[in-house]
Amino acid sequence: MKALFLNGPNLNLLGTRQPEVYGRQTLADIEALVRARATELGVEIDFRQSNHEGELVTWIQEARGRFDAIVLNAAAYTHTSVALRDAIAAVSIPTVEIHLSNIHAREEFRHRSLIAPVCRGQISGFGFQSYLLGLQAVVTLNERS
Repeated sequence: MKALFLNGPNLNLLGTRQPEVYGRQTLADIEALVRARATELGVEIDFRQSNHEGELVTWIQEARGRFDAIVLNAAAYTHTSVALRDAIAAVSIPTVEIHLSNIHAREEFRHRSLIAPVCRGQISGFGFQSYLLGLQAVVTLNERS
């Protein structure tokens, strides 16, 4: 199984950006944890981050035929990007939306996800563990198909 982990804007600042909300782990720390668990599960992963919406859309489009699942932390684009929503719907790759913080317990504008309706599920509020839960979710989805 191959899973693509995509990370949106400002996640490159993890560890220093609002650690009371997002934790003290860097994106590199989280990637290392995900890679270690993926190895245990026999899953090959590709882990990427971009601050550019178009680049994320391109990566989703290019995933067709190359990846069995996508784990997506779209960050702020979760609430604004019809382009990401359309790309996810177009490729028909099982996608799990993840967030470090509980987006439903934060500011009102964060409560609505434009991508959730085209994702298989959403995991939020578990800090870096959301990534590990996202990995487990796509493994389980892959086993069921």
